Amino acid sequence: MNIEAVTDITQEALYTIMITSAPLLMIALVVGLMVSIFQTVTSIQEQTLTFVPKVLSIFLGIMLLGHWMLNNIVSYMVKLWSDFSVYVK
Repeated sequence: MNIEAVTDITQEALYTIMITSAPLLMIALVVGLMVSIFQTVTSIQEQTLTFVPKVLSIFLGIMLLGHWMLNNIVSYMVKLWSDFSVYVK
C-alpha cells in the first residue's frame, strides 16, 4: 500500500463523513437559529431552551434520513472491503 492509496482512502472517508453528517448538522443549525430568534424576540434568556427542540429535530432527522445515511456508509465500506486485495500488496 502506497501513500496515494492511503490518501485516496482518507479523502473518500472524509468526504463520506461530511456528506452523511451535513443534513443533520443543517437541521440543528436551523432549529438553533429559530430558537435563538424566538428567544431574542421574547427576551427569554434561558440557555437550556434550545436543547429539547434540537434533540427532537435531530431524532426526527435520523428517522427520515437514517436509511440514506446508512446506505452511504455501507456503500463506502463495501467499496473499501471489495478493494482489500489491492491494499494488501
